[in-house]
Amino acid sequence: MALKIGMEKIPCICVTNRALCKGDFLSRIQKIAESDVADAILLREKDLSEEDYYALAAEVLSICDEYKKRCILHQFYPVAMELGCREIHLPLHVLQEMRGKKGTRDYFTTVGTSVHSLKQAKLATHFQVNYMTAGHIFETDCKKGLPGRGLSFLEKITEQVENPVFGIGGITLENANEVTRAGAAGVCIMSGFMLETVT
Repeated sequence: MALKIGMEKIPCICVTNRALCKGDFLSRIQKIAESDVADAILLREKDLSEEDYYALAAEVLSICDEYKKRCILHQFYPVAMELGCREIHLPLHVLQEMRGKKGTRDYFTTVGTSVHSLKQAKLATHFQVNYMTAGHIFETDCKKGLPGRGLSFLEKITEQVENPVFGIGGITLENANEVTRAGAAGVCIMSGFMLETVT
């Protein structure tokens, strides 16, 4: 399961943003889960409270379980632990907080984080993440008015850290190959999945 461009298969993570969905969000998740395009679904939804995130995550995990699709929860590691999800994506400051809680890191088989500089990437490596997302690479409506950091930024990261790095930000079917050529292990796509232009 991966994003297929010509003969090349590129590891791909779907990053959710229900605000972009024109239809029912859970129906969209089901369509993504049953397709072969995304290797995993990262349930981001940063605007939700922990309680509301828990309710949504339970539904999304149920869908992913049905279709045997990896689901990565975001930010609320106590929610992930309560729901039995062993994959989590944390902002760096939350990752640092979690590391201070004995035994918590060991619960998770996969821990990822987001980085926006080489300094952050090196810190993420120190925190022993399994992967990191680096961006935003290209200009994107999600970061309106902010120019993308570009492929040279991504190359610097991938050259200096050993962890798998996934490019994020403005990535489409047309430019995904450029991202992997810059050294990325794969790509993260939000708008393409939420707006149904990828699946």
